Amino acid sequence: MALTGFPILSIVIFLPAAGAGLILLLPARRANLIRAVAVVFSLADFLISVPLFFFFQAGRAHPQFVERLSWIGSWGAYYHLGLDGLSLLLFLLTTFLSWVAILSSWTAIQQQVKAYMFFLLTLETGMLGVFASLDLFLFYVFWEAMLIPMYFLIGVWGGPRRIYATIKFVLFTMTGSVLMLVAIIWLYFAHQAQTGKATFDLLELLRTNLAGTTQVWLFAAFGLAFAIKVPMFPLHTWLPDAHVEAPTAGSVILAGVLLKMGTYGFLRFCLPLFPEAVAGLAPVVAVLAIIGIIYGALVSLVQRDIKKLVAYSSVSHLGLVMLGLFSFNVQGIEGGVLQMVNHGLSTGALFLLVGMLYERTHKRMIDDFGGLARIVPAFTAFFLIVMLSSIGVPGLNGFVGEFLILLGAFRAKAAYGAAAVTAIILGAIYMLWMYQRVMHGETASEEQRSLRDMRFHEVACMLPVVILMFVIGLFPRPFLARTEASVKQVVARVHSAQLKSAELRETRAAEPGGAREKGAGRAD
Repeated sequence: MALTGFPILSIVIFLPAAGAGLILLLPARRANLIRAVAVVFSLADFLISVPLFFFFQAGRAHPQFVERLSWIGSWGAYYHLGLDGLSLLLFLLTTFLSWVAILSSWTAIQQQVKAYMFFLLTLETGMLGVFASLDLFLFYVFWEAMLIPMYFLIGVWGGPRRIYATIKFVLFTMTGSVLMLVAIIWLYFAHQAQTGKATFDLLELLRTNLAGTTQVWLFAAFGLAFAIKVPMFPLHTWLPDAHVEAPTAGSVILAGVLLKMGTYGFLRFCLPLFPEAVAGLAPVVAVLAIIGIIYGALVSLVQRDIKKLVAYSSVSHLGLVMLGLFSFNVQGIEGGVLQMVNHGLSTGALFLLVGMLYERTHKRMIDDFGGLARIVPAFTAFFLIVMLSSIGVPGLNGFVGEFLILLGAFRAKAAYGAAAVTAIILGAIYMLWMYQRVMHGETASEEQRSLRDMRFHEVACMLPVVILMFVIGLFPRPFLARTEASVKQVVARVHSAQLKSAELRETRAAEPGGAREKGAGRAD
């Protein structure tokens, strides 16, 4: 491989942090210079990451671009990085959306620009580290580190209720994180007891033999942390507040990347590490996902605040992703992985557009707008494309992911697929209704007649996103090919656990006193 031995992952992860360090040295009064440095470093980071897509060898399930160095040798903690089909697209999505979010803040943020850009760049480093880490201790460090800059981004530059939203976000996230840390430590000692080797390395921990009951408890601890981040119903209540109060770039990153860390966590850790527990609890997760899909769509349908409507739509869309992941077939999980990327693009773009509108009018209520199509045609055209992407119109990226998820859901259980279809229909209704009221009809006020259409930097933000929507929608195969081998490996592991559990139940049932033994087996 052309990149063997070259620490490209470390460069991509820490280049934003280097940019943040440089910004600290600049005088705060040089706001435009600070903005330019942040944009250059984030754009350079994205451009450096692009070759990863082309050098990645499709058909290989194991991590590529691996970097492994001893970090805390006495603990068995390694600086271990790598990308496979489960993380490659999300890693690239992070570098892409981070640049877009930083560029979108050029005129939106006028106060404390230096601190704002510093926190955005350090947040990018934390997010990239989460997707590339193959050591659980390193993963946890990055997972917690990204919480700090997001705390300040919402708490300092957010809306009127920013303190409430920030504290709620931190409390929810920290609660799940502490339980996950306990599970990581338990897994560490369980592996050491079996093999005599102390390690946090994920590839080593996958070989740990865990009893069914133990897997359930560990799955619950990991799963709670990831379910909060998704967010799954009923742990979603922090999301609308955080989205509504966050600055535009914060909402873009929150919807585009941070929520995906929850779904990614289930796929990266829960499914491979605890396959027996996952196989047994899949119906519970699927039902919660379906409730979230329908609930998010219904609540979005009655929202009057555009930003809150988009926020609740994320509850519905991420529920659809979870349903795909827990369908336990290649189509459903591949669709889930691709839909993580699609949701990041479409919902991130929606928040960008809502932010542009708010920057001009300081309003977000649907009733405050009308007839914008005649006043800001370029803005309207971008909004139309992004809205159609969000509802999954063929030819755009959202269709491919939703189609595969529905295919996987119907293959798993027809009722799951039918429920998901219902929510997709509701999604089309609330998006089209919102677009009709805001863009068409009579102009809501004379003030709107003087609105300025999109500026150059705003077009520069939106155009690459829209192009990527069409590329994925029309040519999905290169993206799916890079996920297929890793997805098949996860599916095989879960199916093997399901088969093992079924054989064990049959054996217990066939033994003398089989009914009693079978009942004891379920208690385990």
